[in-house]
Amino acid sequence: MSEGKNGIRNGKALEIAGQKIEPGQTTTIDIPVADLYTHAKLTMPVNVIRSRRPGPTLFVSAAVHGDELNGVEIIRRVLRLKQLDRLRGTLIAVPIVNVHGFLRNSRYLPDRRDLNRSFPGSANGSVAARLAKVFIDEIVMKADYGIDLHTGAIHRANLPQIRADLSQKTVRAMADAFGCPLLIDAGLREGSLREYADRKGVPLLLYEAGEALRFDEFSIRAGVRGVMGVMRHLGMLPKRRPTKKSPPKPVVAEDSSWERAPESGILRSLVELGEYVKKDQVLAYVADPFGAAEIEVRSEHAGIVIGRSYLPLVHAGDALYHVARVKGAEELANRVEAYQSANEPDHFDDRGASGEPPVV
Repeated sequence: MSEGKNGIRNGKALEIAGQKIEPGQTTTIDIPVADLYTHAKLTMPVNVIRSRRPGPTLFVSAAVHGDELNGVEIIRRVLRLKQLDRLRGTLIAVPIVNVHGFLRNSRYLPDRRDLNRSFPGSANGSVAARLAKVFIDEIVMKADYGIDLHTGAIHRANLPQIRADLSQKTVRAMADAFGCPLLIDAGLREGSLREYADRKGVPLLLYEAGEALRFDEFSIRAGVRGVMGVMRHLGMLPKRRPTKKSPPKPVVAEDSSWERAPESGILRSLVELGEYVKKDQVLAYVADPFGAAEIEVRSEHAGIVIGRSYLPLVHAGDALYHVARVKGAEELANRVEAYQSANEPDHFDDRGASGEPPVV
């Protein structure tokens, strides 16, 4: 694996927000962003760990949407890993990108713009454009690779999954190394971080897992292990000892679709994330409060549930179940169950890779 265009091997100094980070240095940098209404200063916190050993530069970011919290905890746990004592290269950790939205428990910025549709941004634009510009200039363009951590929306959870442009060999290899059973070959959306990073030649993975404004221990543990897997693949952490049995390769979804509420009412869900569903299987019922009228919600095709709503109150047309069509969906569902078991604590004292007790 190449040490990267920004690696220590080429002797380039790493500078973020005017502060130089030397080999062997660990530091926290507060990058100024647009001030609050009160004229109080606001900064984006960044932690940089730079090894004396040569290697690539990887950024790991979270809370590009301010209400997506799992990634914040994933990064906190990654920074506590004992394995970082043997780091090669540089790790740039940005746990809270959208600091304005984070303070307001909001997906969006104060100007109601979506930061992940605002890249590469502009120094003279809106709050979203300015924040996007800062993140691109100070983080993305200083890195060789990136991992961006996301969750589902409010009241809507996603099964752990990697979304990436899998046509690129480097990106596909990173996705395989992350270790999620399911990969989504997602197209690049204009204005997204993935789209601009791709344009600039920075391979980027997007990890989706869990629900907004909630911690999910399974998603967090899977995320920590995934980041470690990518770092091992890039040569930033020591490789694991080989085992007799190689882990199964992830499965790529052929396509996916949302099953929506046929009518407004109260939802009774029957199927959980990661389950295999057959074509025409009943996923849920929508009923009025008296139960006089009850309508089935059925799956249009066989597949695996990769997203679902947890709000039992629905309007007609609301997205309820996200079903991905994959080859060997039944087998994949079994692998998802095994993956979940591997990333869930057996009891409260199971502290996982980072030595952290599980959140409940």
